[in-house]
Amino acid sequence: MSDDTYTVERSLAISATPTEIFALVADFRRWTEWSPWEGLDPELQRTYSGPESGPGASYSWSGNRKAGHGQMTILETFEPSSITVDLRFDKPFKARNDMSFNIEEEGSGSTVHWVMSGRKTFTTRVMGVFKSMDALVGPDFEKGLAQLKAVAERR
Repeated sequence: MSDDTYTVERSLAISATPTEIFALVADFRRWTEWSPWEGLDPELQRTYSGPESGPGASYSWSGNRKAGHGQMTILETFEPSSITVDLRFDKPFKARNDMSFNIEEEGSGSTVHWVMSGRKTFTTRVMGVFKSMDALVGPDFEKGLAQLKAVAERR
């Protein structure tokens, strides 16, 4: 990894099939069930465009200072094992990240790997003086994977 980039990755075993997990991740409308960022802004404005799920599906949000403003677009899927997302933030600061979910079948369940990488901007370098991107975003990924697990295992 270059000094100009960062990567955040978390994984969790889930007692659900890759197909069940894929359905929860490849449809942005389902993210309200498990996303770690739900609840940051009760007045959050959401806009969905493109297909319901899979490549071209897009989700934009606009909210308070904590939620910010940005857009996610699914670039590529290989059902039921991977989803690649273009993640863009406009507020509270501009950033573009590559995000992926890789779902591996493990026995009667699955292991989900959530990865985000991006270029360090001036803002992320300044923030990194106080706390690394891994320390900032990693706990959110852990919370999201735990909530994804709870939803997927309820089925």
